[in-house]
Amino acid sequence: MAAPPFQPPSQQRRTEAATARPDGAAAGAVRCGVCGTESRQPPFRPPPPEQAPDLDLRPGEPVRGTMALWLQQCPHCGYAAPDIGRAHPGAAAAVSAAPFRALLAETSYPLLARRFLAWAHVLEETGALHAAAEATLQAAWVADDLNRPDLARAWRREAVALWRAGPPLDPEQTVRVVDALRRAQAWDDALATAEALARSRPPEPVAQVIGLERRLVEARDSGRHTLASALPPPARRPHVSHQRPPALGSSAGLGFGGLFERLRRFLRRGG
Repeated sequence: MAAPPFQPPSQQRRTEAATARPDGAAAGAVRCGVCGTESRQPPFRPPPPEQAPDLDLRPGEPVRGTMALWLQQCPHCGYAAPDIGRAHPGAAAAVSAAPFRALLAETSYPLLARRFLAWAHVLEETGALHAAAEATLQAAWVADDLNRPDLARAWRREAVALWRAGPPLDPEQTVRVVDALRRAQAWDDALATAEALARSRPPEPVAQVIGLERRLVEARDSGRHTLASALPPPARRPHVSHQRPPALGSSAGLGFGGLFERLRRFLRRGG
């Protein structure tokens, strides 16, 4: 049997609240779509974020602290997905291959990060490269939370490679590439990508965010910053992104079209 899902102590109360049911019953059993093993998996319905998302669109709290619930994982074959009851096309072949088994056995990686990397591996092997990039970036978020900057940098670079290997990126997705490169301290690549995007005359909200990214790169700042830093609210309370965590099963991730513009309109309403 695989070890139980990783759950930092700071998340235990949030997890208990997210999984509790009024009748006190346990979470329902799910049959793995790859191997057929039945296991109990906690249900997850993301609450609306109450804080601004990061520049890479990691949701604000309280969604931010629920990563241990974003994916299910089969305790027998290790298949990980938002819903393991529905096998992704080609998942069985990917899960049975040696690279996937080696990934699950890589104890130098945090357990929760391995779950996201396992999902990323299946997506990459089946050609969903942008979704694989999202899942790899989420592994980097786990590394951030566990103070593993070495792994966070490496997985951000892997996410960028996957994004670039997939279909052409729109301006909002390119901002996230710049942010991943900056957080990974790939300064020259981050600045060149940011400058190329700025020359393309992107929509105003994107231009505001990329302007901040350029200043951060020039200052060699690899830290976390939120969208509120680039799109400051005129109101008293923080703005809200009513988006699910990216790439919880969709190859399109958040569905970025106009996200920055929607955030700006929200701020102008008094946010």
